[in-house]
Amino acid sequence: MKPNTSPIAWLLRIVLTVAALLLVWHYWPAKKVESIEIADGSQIKFHTKGDRIEIYENQRWIPFFVKGVNVGAALPGHDPGELPIGKDKYMAWFEQIQDLGANTIRVYTILSPEFYEALVEFNQRHADSPLYFIQGVWTPEDELIDKKDAYLESIYTEFQEEIAYAVEAVYGTADIPERFGKASGIYRSNAGPYLLAWHIGTEWDPLMVQNTNEKHTDKSGYQGTFVSAKANASPFENWLAEMLDDLAVLESQNGWKHPLTFTNWVTTDPLTHPGEVLVQEDMVGVDATHLETHNWPAGYFASYHAYPYYPDFFRFDQTLMDMKDQNGTADTYLSYLTKLKAYHQDMPVLISEFGVPSSLGVGHLANMDRNQGGHNETEQGEIDAALLNDIASAGMAGGIVFSWQDEWFKRTWNTMKYEIPASRRKLWTNVLTNEQHFGLLAELSGKDGPLLIDGYAKDWDALQKDDKQKLAGTYPGWKSLWITHDEAYVYVMGELDRPFDPEREQLLFGVDTIPGGNRHAEELGKLKLDEGLETLIELGEDDESQVKIASNYDFHTRLYGSARNNLPADPSEIAKDDSGLFLPWKLAVNLEQSPPDSTSYRPFQDVPAGILERGSTDPAASDFNSMAMWQTHGRVVEMRIPWMLLGFTDPSSLQVMSYDELGGKLIATTTKGIRLLPWIIQRSDGGITGLEGAGAEGIYPVSKLPIYTWPAWNEVHSVERLKKSYYLMQDAFRKIDEAAP
Repeated sequence: MKPNTSPIAWLLRIVLTVAALLLVWHYWPAKKVESIEIADGSQIKFHTKGDRIEIYENQRWIPFFVKGVNVGAALPGHDPGELPIGKDKYMAWFEQIQDLGANTIRVYTILSPEFYEALVEFNQRHADSPLYFIQGVWTPEDELIDKKDAYLESIYTEFQEEIAYAVEAVYGTADIPERFGKASGIYRSNAGPYLLAWHIGTEWDPLMVQNTNEKHTDKSGYQGTFVSAKANASPFENWLAEMLDDLAVLESQNGWKHPLTFTNWVTTDPLTHPGEVLVQEDMVGVDATHLETHNWPAGYFASYHAYPYYPDFFRFDQTLMDMKDQNGTADTYLSYLTKLKAYHQDMPVLISEFGVPSSLGVGHLANMDRNQGGHNETEQGEIDAALLNDIASAGMAGGIVFSWQDEWFKRTWNTMKYEIPASRRKLWTNVLTNEQHFGLLAELSGKDGPLLIDGYAKDWDALQKDDKQKLAGTYPGWKSLWITHDEAYVYVMGELDRPFDPEREQLLFGVDTIPGGNRHAEELGKLKLDEGLETLIELGEDDESQVKIASNYDFHTRLYGSARNNLPADPSEIAKDDSGLFLPWKLAVNLEQSPPDSTSYRPFQDVPAGILERGSTDPAASDFNSMAMWQTHGRVVEMRIPWMLLGFTDPSSLQVMSYDELGGKLIATTTKGIRLLPWIIQRSDGGITGLEGAGAEGIYPVSKLPIYTWPAWNEVHSVERLKKSYYLMQDAFRKIDEAAP
């Protein structure tokens, strides 16, 4: 019998061969990852046992402490919904994350196909030490907060659809159509074998949880295929059980089973906090112990975002003062974690977010100086490492530091009203906005690194001629003054007539951006100006170097007004144009709280925000300080001033805060640029050098000074650098391994 050699037969053979090769390629990762097959034929790599997570390795189950980093979806100049990160960037990051000593990456939502392709490729290259990942599924968060009803059909169906897409994306079978602000594309990389767990949801709005519970009292006793709600579960917890069960059913169809969890945070934990003042922060709980799994041997665990500075009970709750550090200081974070762990008996508890930012701005205060901001990179690393140690000491199943990279698009409650327009926040980075600076990987502005603040002018010489401006004119006391900028700072470098001695003299720089402001002030002596100053930069001793702001221009006073209890003068005087007062820059860290919104009265609280620390921004220097804003060496003085301290609401479109308001709200206006007025005050007699240009009437012509301006920008330049905190966390992860049994 002759073999069939017709063209159709050959074509069929080719198609079958290609299909077979595609199947081998698609499922190849599963052959490279050791797992155990259970009775129904499913594969398991991780499971929960008692209060720990275990990994199947070398034909046995061993404890697995999660040492992780949260990886965001954005880069400078982009919103996360743009999914701008490419495969090459992910591959480079994975190398750095592995070198960090982390064993796990957590992502919050479906990412681009490039993420899964890169992860599979990276892990195939590092088969003996792969990076595992926790896949998050993002809820329709804005609609949940707005509608406050998880069972609303639009929310219910959208979240179920997102769960289905997530499972398909992980297992490389998804074809996701384009959707605004969400990932899309063709997913053909099977990352399932490297999955550690599923992690659904976001930080739950307590009002949404409470309303869902009150509105749907009939929702109880959910019994799913793999996940069910216990009799004591709330309606919202029943909703969570149903969503997790939907996910489990879909994953089981792919031949795998992985541990399950949902996002939670301290605000909606199941504990009671007698020291919490704000009612909303302790009004309702979401309890992981009210759910259970069955026929799901991969298991289930609890997960919490837990930071040491929020809510406020971390500072005030006397029941958390029972555990002390080696210096006898109450470690309220460790006490909280210990109590949280005790509540979840025989259940693993993962702290899936923790950390502090390296930022000038502060959002909340905490004991042990674990504040939300106000730390340099070294301090950030020391605190993050201490928090990880607390997490391990409390018997948690692991800790995932927030975050891997800085994120420019982020906002913070105490600066967001000053960033106008908000849509352009991603195009510049505000060092007063602490949420932008949690990363172990710094995403710096374009000149932060190429231009070092170290008191030397050589890097200024390397700048292109059109990338800097020498201020025209003569400035007594100065040989020259240069200015430039980037996405974070205005940079100034000058050479004095003689070496600067802060004990002998003080350097001042008045900044004018729009009409208005102080035309006289104590700092100006008896001199008056023809145009007012919005802000004043003072360089001198360490405790006096700062940026001040004209009292009637001060965002902080205008926004919070009578709530401030530490105003230096009568409010009516402060509000006057040309008041002659420059106030220290401040940020709110606590709003005034009164019943019934709070259990007791707590006053308004703010902290300094305009302090200018002296040091070097050269990471190799002995005096390196990531928060250094100025330095001098001999006659050279360098400084960099954050845009917002100079009144800018969006430097990328030359927007500054206006003196006017609209409907009681702060608004922005366009500036032509910056006029800089330098002068020097002698400490011995108060004599002033640098304002000799005043006419016979004693009025200095600020309006005649040169304007430093720049074109608006819609694209950014950024510099990536591992922070000092990266290396401190690297050491902390290593010590976790050394302490493991």
